[in-house]
Amino acid sequence: MAVPVTLASSVSHVRVLTSGHGVHAHVVTRSLAPVAAGRHVGAPGRRSSIDPISTATQRWVPTGAARRPRAWARPEVTWVAVTAASSGVTVAPPGAPSVPVPPAAGGASATRPPGHLSVTSPGQPQGENSLDVTIVLPCYNEQDHVLQEIERITAAMDASDYSYELLVIDDKSTDDTLQVLQAALSSYPHMRLMPFRTNGGSGTARRIGTREAFGRIVVWTDADMTYPNERIPEFVRYLEENLGVDQVVGARTTEEGTHKFLRVPAKWVIRKVAERLSSTKIPDLNSGLRAFRRDVSLPYLRLLPPGFSCVTTITMSFLSNQHPVDYLPIDYAKRAGRSKFHFVKDAYRYILQVLRMVMYFNPIKVLMPIALTLLGLSFVKGVIDVIRYNFGITTNAVLLFISGLLIFTLALLADLIVRSRGET
Repeated sequence: MAVPVTLASSVSHVRVLTSGHGVHAHVVTRSLAPVAAGRHVGAPGRRSSIDPISTATQRWVPTGAARRPRAWARPEVTWVAVTAASSGVTVAPPGAPSVPVPPAAGGASATRPPGHLSVTSPGQPQGENSLDVTIVLPCYNEQDHVLQEIERITAAMDASDYSYELLVIDDKSTDDTLQVLQAALSSYPHMRLMPFRTNGGSGTARRIGTREAFGRIVVWTDADMTYPNERIPEFVRYLEENLGVDQVVGARTTEEGTHKFLRVPAKWVIRKVAERLSSTKIPDLNSGLRAFRRDVSLPYLRLLPPGFSCVTTITMSFLSNQHPVDYLPIDYAKRAGRSKFHFVKDAYRYILQVLRMVMYFNPIKVLMPIALTLLGLSFVKGVIDVIRYNFGITTNAVLLFISGLLIFTLALLADLIVRSRGET
């Protein structure tokens, strides 16, 4: 049931509250003068109203034809469209534009303004699951070779039978990358450009790109000419032919990055820790080339960090939640341009992210071995003390026992919290 609501020209904000009792729309003017309440809306027999309310103590939801920074400061509201999942009531003025989104839980539909600003060619399909594939390509200072990468990807995808979009995200490059991409838009009809206003990191770009993707399968890769992006259709085909697999990762057979003699042993140690904690063989933990089912990844996007360890996070998230991950061997070329990888800082982040992911999904894997080790040491130390000091127990043995007991209790409590958490 659609109910039109008349908005006065002095209206500057609309606040819509949804609950089990229907839709409550609060209209606020620039001044605190009363506004005509109009008619009541909501489910039959349930109370719902449109009332003026003070702007001093409220947080406003931006409204308008597109989401903009500080949209609440606009002088007037042109439209608002909200659907309450519980009551099925839609509030919208006549002729209001809307952007369709997939049905919410329980079959309810909704309308909302678009999320992040992006530019695409006219006629390109839009909307979730309207395409087979979305390739997310973060770019930061890649002006010299980004067009080569785009040409390589589009040539491979055009030769395939898949409908696709190439979502190129400029992460606030300090060179002419954005200008190069803007000039290339007219030449690549499947390309969609999303420029960031601030630098957020490759993890932020991949998280937002995946959330805003129109494809059922999302591909992550880099724009530095290191990965064999001409093989992207092969990765997509692998997921189509193996319905029991949710993610396929390109496992690099060589290491061509900077700080090679330091990266190889460090990555080996981190990978072995991840294998131990996830109880799974992982040929390549942090490969940048991967394809996965978008609907499976959505619950874990909020866990992605802003930096390079986002690829480690998505791998550990899938493995920790019993989503099958397969690997395809790939070649790895020398990087074009300057590397943004910092060995000490990023290696430290990789280790923390592995531990964080396992703690988030299975904390007993991390804490219980430590607790049992301390309890075992305290027992051995206690036996030695009894023999050496005529049934006396030293302070060290007591401290080891108390520490082990505390960590053991913490492990059980953390596991209880994880199992009580509904969203995982």
